[in-house]
Amino acid sequence: MIEIIIAMLIGMGFGIFTGICPGVHINLVTVLIISFSAMLLEIASPIVISVFIISMSIVHTFTNAIPAIFLGAPEESTILSVLPGHALLLEGRGYEAVKLTLIGGLLGLIGVILVLPLLIIIIPLAYSLIENIIVYILILISIFLVFRDKQKVWALTFFLISGVLGILVLTSNIKDPLFPLLSGLFGTSGLLTSLKDKVNIPNQEIKIEDLPNKSIFKSVGSGLFASLLCGLLPGLGGSQAAITASSFSKEWSRREWLILVGSIDSIVMFLSIVGLYTINKARSGSIVAIQKLLKELTLNDLILFVGVSLVVGAIATLLTIGIAKYAATLMTKINYQATCIAIIILIVVLCFILSGVFGFCVLVVSTLVGMLPAFKGVGRNHMMGCLLLPVILFFIL
Repeated sequence: MIEIIIAMLIGMGFGIFTGICPGVHINLVTVLIISFSAMLLEIASPIVISVFIISMSIVHTFTNAIPAIFLGAPEESTILSVLPGHALLLEGRGYEAVKLTLIGGLLGLIGVILVLPLLIIIIPLAYSLIENIIVYILILISIFLVFRDKQKVWALTFFLISGVLGILVLTSNIKDPLFPLLSGLFGTSGLLTSLKDKVNIPNQEIKIEDLPNKSIFKSVGSGLFASLLCGLLPGLGGSQAAITASSFSKEWSRREWLILVGSIDSIVMFLSIVGLYTINKARSGSIVAIQKLLKELTLNDLILFVGVSLVVGAIATLLTIGIAKYAATLMTKINYQATCIAIIILIVVLCFILSGVFGFCVLVVSTLVGMLPAFKGVGRNHMMGCLLLPVILFFIL
């Protein structure tokens, strides 16, 4: 028990670091864990290392709202929180934007755990029904996402461009290809856009307006239902789940949307654990690492992971609130443009370290591609074609 508590605390520390540092994803840490697994297993058991990974991953889904909203530097799972979050930030309500995602994250995590017994029964049955038609479902979802955009031609164009880029990068010999690919499409591209627009941040208010319970239930409930798609279908991320969930209602306020995105992020991560237990499929990099560590995920392991997720999720909510308060006061004291440049330099350095010169070339190309939707007023979520198209072709070919 002491080892598990220590693993939770260390994992939470890493989750805070990966969450608030743009471009530093939990997959980076899990890759290192897999690389040094032989050494780590000499000092800790597989289940203790797995608790570390779970703790880090859950905390990450809460703290990653900080750079997404305050710096405009999201990862794939938080990309759709940038626009409403940034709008609130420019109104002096950045703290409120972060807290709304935390409300969604914590309630979403509690909600998915409450229906866990039902999910253990439903997921294997549902997966057995759709296993042979997954590719067609992915195609239909891709079509839905594209044609839902007002600028359908440009949406399709950017989906295909990012898809071709994804195919080229993922079939190359580049080490850790997802880091430069996703960092460019969703990270540095947004930061460069912020530099171009010369954003000025007003004084931030440390408060949050009341939100009707009906709106909270609508956001979390929609997030839970749509997140099941990510648990069953490969290649689908949080942004696709959010857009699918948005079709459940005609009108979404900015605050409802932030709760929705926050809930989906934590729900998708927890469903990855459930997916490993029910259908033995890993839908995220951190769960792939657990799959490699544990020969089999037992019911006792799952119960332990549920307890760990609840504890670290509650603590992460409180910690992120504190960090958000500090960030809100700090934003008006620092040079926003200089901060963006520093973050871009950090991502470039990490790219060279992790993926070498060719990885840097991927970062440059993906950054240029990632900036294109902003010029045409198209949602950057279509850049997820970089993962969807390769997965679709994998099933077809």
